[in-house]
Amino acid sequence: MLLSRYERMIARRYLLPGRSEAFIALVAGISLAAVMLGVAALVVVMSVMNGFRAELFDKIVGLNGHAVVQGYGGQLRDWRQIADAAKKTPGVTSALPLIEKPLMAGFEGRNAAVFVRGMRVQDIRTNPTLAGNVLLGSLDSLTPGSNRVAIGSRLGEVLGATIGSEIQLISLEGQTTPFGLVPRVVSYTVGAIFEVGVYDYDKAYVVMPMEDAQTLLLMGDSVGMIEIDTVDADRVGQILAPLGPVVGRSGQITLWQQMNAQLFDALSVDRLVTFTVLSILIMVSTFNILSSLIMLVRAKTRDIAIMRTMGATRGALVRIFMTVGTSIGAVGIGAGLVLGFVLLHFRQSVVSFLGFVTGREIWDPSMRFLTELPAKTDPAEIVGIAAMAFLFCFLATLYPAYKAANTDPVQVLRYD
Repeated sequence: MLLSRYERMIARRYLLPGRSEAFIALVAGISLAAVMLGVAALVVVMSVMNGFRAELFDKIVGLNGHAVVQGYGGQLRDWRQIADAAKKTPGVTSALPLIEKPLMAGFEGRNAAVFVRGMRVQDIRTNPTLAGNVLLGSLDSLTPGSNRVAIGSRLGEVLGATIGSEIQLISLEGQTTPFGLVPRVVSYTVGAIFEVGVYDYDKAYVVMPMEDAQTLLLMGDSVGMIEIDTVDADRVGQILAPLGPVVGRSGQITLWQQMNAQLFDALSVDRLVTFTVLSILIMVSTFNILSSLIMLVRAKTRDIAIMRTMGATRGALVRIFMTVGTSIGAVGIGAGLVLGFVLLHFRQSVVSFLGFVTGREIWDPSMRFLTELPAKTDPAEIVGIAAMAFLFCFLATLYPAYKAANTDPVQVLRYD
């Protein structure tokens, strides 16, 4: 929208009204602040939700892969054949044997439900989710026959265990005696403590060499599942389709979407609902621009009539008032983007401050899955938010600009 020199001058004067229009200036300032807060809220919330989904996906896939081949009855006896076939499947990057079993762990009178996870030693040391998040000890201490395990940080807090502590793992796969089934209780030394950032994993996982897990669970040479990674998580179903006949009756292929379907579906719905609600908030904030422009038109009715008699066209008046409204919106959008990025940068400090003020833990890892508040900004989404907000501001200027352009100078100046 190109403005002439005098149109720019008048628009600038209306953007900075004098003392007699202080109330109009106040309403315009409130309009700007409302747009700023609405845009900032949408940027922060959408970035946090994107970060939450991405972080949760990375952590879950980092430990469970894009898919798993699970053996019926909890055991996969021909796992080597299946693993070799999976590695030869186009698009598959890795196929790792695993053992997972829910057991009980105890230490000095404290007990907790745990997930024992048996992995090959080289897989433990090269897994980025585990190797990159060791807090104490070393994964190198986990060797077959050493009776050393790695536990999550939250599990260590629950049991009161640390590096060098002797924890007991209790398995119901014990011996049958005349008095009934006697559970197996085996002691293991804590060799490493990790924190992957997912609360449910950190409070439950006990990682050990696969050979030790097979001995503990009396599984012989079999494993529980094969974890598979592919080149594209979204196409994992198509990539693994040829593997179905190989798996046959030994087990079944479960994709990451099936393993976490309810969680990610809930996140998608929550994201859509949140975006809709905050978009309505931005739309409502533009009503302040509408009301401030209407008051400005009423206050400047005489000026508008004089400009019309001096030759100003209706199009010029439309451009002037649309420029005033869209300028308020544009400044509010820009300020909102800056405020949103600042809040995202200091998000953890903001959460800590709110927790200190309210006396409550705002981000509870036991409820939020992740130990820290994540964020991931999508540039395309930010541009979409700014464009949507600007569109709302633009639409809010149409009616006041139309009213200003249709002011009848004869009626206004009749008695002047």
